[in-house]
Amino acid sequence: MVDRRWFPKPYQEMVAEFRWDVPERYNLAADCVDKHPDDRLAMVWEDWRGNRRDVTFGEVKDTANRVANMLASLGVEPGDRVACLLPSLPETAAAFMGVYKLGGILLSLSMLYGDESIEHRLRDSGAKVLIAHVDALQRVSDMRGRVESLERVVVLGGEGGDLSFTDAVARASSDFQTLDTAADDPAQLYYSSGTTGLAKGILHAHRYLLAHNEYEYAHDVREDEFFHSTGEWAWIAGIVPGILGPWRFGTPTVVFQRKGGFTPEETLALLERHEVGNVFTTPTALRAMMGVPDPKRFHLRLRHACSAGEPLNPEAIRWFAEEYGTTIFDYYGLTESYPLCSNFPTMEVRFGSMGRPAPGWHVAILDEREEPVETGEMGEICLRARSNPHYPLGYWQRPEDTEEVFGGEWFHTRDVARADKDGYVWYEGRNDDVIISAGYRIGPFEVESSLIEHSAVIEAAAVAAPDPQRGNVVKAFVCLADGYEPSDAMIEELQEHVRSRLSAYAYPRSIEFVDDLPKTLTGKIRRIDLRERARPPTS
Repeated sequence: MVDRRWFPKPYQEMVAEFRWDVPERYNLAADCVDKHPDDRLAMVWEDWRGNRRDVTFGEVKDTANRVANMLASLGVEPGDRVACLLPSLPETAAAFMGVYKLGGILLSLSMLYGDESIEHRLRDSGAKVLIAHVDALQRVSDMRGRVESLERVVVLGGEGGDLSFTDAVARASSDFQTLDTAADDPAQLYYSSGTTGLAKGILHAHRYLLAHNEYEYAHDVREDEFFHSTGEWAWIAGIVPGILGPWRFGTPTVVFQRKGGFTPEETLALLERHEVGNVFTTPTALRAMMGVPDPKRFHLRLRHACSAGEPLNPEAIRWFAEEYGTTIFDYYGLTESYPLCSNFPTMEVRFGSMGRPAPGWHVAILDEREEPVETGEMGEICLRARSNPHYPLGYWQRPEDTEEVFGGEWFHTRDVARADKDGYVWYEGRNDDVIISAGYRIGPFEVESSLIEHSAVIEAAAVAAPDPQRGNVVKAFVCLADGYEPSDAMIEELQEHVRSRLSAYAYPRSIEFVDDLPKTLTGKIRRIDLRERARPPTS
């Protein structure tokens, strides 16, 4: 149930009155599924072919109980890792709940992962059982002999593996008592997308969902309104807004299974078709929507919209408000903990800001000595350790890294930001993304935002390029909108555009036009690739 006591309270009152309420015993599935009436709608699922299924909480619970019994029959015990390599299906959500019910640790894998990424995660996690879609079966079969921990492969959507998901679930009993887990018991294993080295597993306890009260006071979810998330269920910003956050408060979700990657027209049509009132998306998706011809032909009924996963440029917020009458609320967080900062319906939205620290989250902008920086100065976003239920149990099987990163007084995000006099936080970039030119510290995000405000630019990324005089200069990689061509004149126009809006030292002294920008699977710009590209060739 949604607690309406937060509305319409001002931000400062919410912060002053907020207290965490973390029970000693808590289970994700019990909170997301078991407590709801069986006949309440949980999900409307569609795929690209036009198939549709309406799923109730009772149906989710029935399948989840059967999954839990099936896994128990395969020898899965509390604390064992169960991996799911599945698309966004009702069965996938039920499988997740079944793992939680049993006390297992869920590892959700993306169908977009390459073979090496899948194998690394299976091996590093020590996954005991893998539930895989038939479309991924051949890839799994090729690597299975190298994953020593893997005892069973359960296949959904076809034949193969050790047993059929559909048959095994049908045979299993629907009677299962959700395990009485402690709030601190492990529940979820996410792998971080680091720029160097192999991805590390970040282990979260069941209690981490209790930190997502933003679905009450920020998203303002409602039981009589559809919620849609454009993210895939392999990441924290996919599973939480796609399933866990809305379901905890009894809000039905609209789920779309795509044939391929994200297409803006498909998503806008989905939002219109189901009269979705609340949406969670990404800046990359919003920028793609900005390129849709005649966007007003999609008659949306959005009451609320938010974005997270990467910095949100002001131009995207303005565009969405002009086209659909809804202001996008920006959020900030990481796999380790989120949302550290967010915007709220009861406060002014300042375009380009990530909002203010969320109630209950002790966030500060600190210098290298862990001292607060002055108002308006750049510093590192830090979170006081163990100050909220989302704080991780640690890195999987990496005690030294866990102590180094999570054991101190502050968790260092490595993200650079500044805060204004009212406490609004403005993102500047990663620690290693900040450009130091002639002694000036330049945040790449402000350069990119300024470029995107020009009608010729659909997307941009700014990095440091070595310079013999200034140490570094700003180099921008720019994707032009339809109807614009690369030219020296365009370079000069964009440089003057940024110079006049930012400063004489922050404009890009070098601009390279590109067809697209390198990105991670979650849509974040791979600046490490662009920094390498910006380096002069070695002799």
